[in-house]
Amino acid sequence: MKIIQQVSTSQKAIAFTFDDGPNPEYTPQLLDIFDEVGGRATFFMMGKQIELYPETTRDVHLRKHEIGNHTYSHPFMTQISLEECERELRDTDSLITQVTGTPPVVMRPPYLDYNTEVHAVTDKFAYPVIGSVNGGARDWELPGVDHILEVTRAQIGCGSILLFHDGFGDRSQTIEAVRILANELTAQGYQLVTVSELLQMAE
Repeated sequence: MKIIQQVSTSQKAIAFTFDDGPNPEYTPQLLDIFDEVGGRATFFMMGKQIELYPETTRDVHLRKHEIGNHTYSHPFMTQISLEECERELRDTDSLITQVTGTPPVVMRPPYLDYNTEVHAVTDKFAYPVIGSVNGGARDWELPGVDHILEVTRAQIGCGSILLFHDGFGDRSQTIEAVRILANELTAQGYQLVTVSELLQMAE
C-alpha cells in the first residue's frame, strides 16, 4: 500500500495535478496555460463539482488532459465506513465516465488521508493512489505566489508529481505560480505530462 509521490524515471518529465475542481473560473485558465506551453496535466475532480460543471469537465477531457477520481464529497476516507468510501469513488467514477466517455484510472484521496482499509477499496478499482512532492507549498492556504514557487522549485526533478488546487475559493495565486512554473520547466526541457503518462515512464 503506497501513495505515489514521484515516479522513478530518467526522462525529463513532470506531472502537474490539480485538486477539487472543476471550477468554471480557474480550470479554464489552467487549460490555457498548458495549451500555451504544449503540456498536459491531471485534474483530480470531485463528483459534486462535476455535477455542477459538466461543461468544464468535458472541456478538460477534450483538451487531452487526464481526469482522476478525488471522491464525490471530499471526506476523510479513514473516518467513514468502507461502504461509504466505495460509494464516494464509484459515484465519481461513473460521473467522469458519463460526462467524458472515459473512466478514470488514477485517484487521490482527499487530504491524502489513507490507510490499509481504504487501500482495499481503491484496489477494487485498480487505481494507483497519487500523492505529490510539494505538499509544503500549501497553495490552498494562499501563502503567496513566492512561497508556492520556492517550495515547489525545491522539489523539481525527473518524475516529480506536483500538487495544486483549482477548486474552492480564490485560486489566483495558484494560477500565477503555475503559469511561471509551466514556462520555466518547459524552457528547461521538461515535458509536462499526465500522471498516467508519467507512470508509464517508470524505470
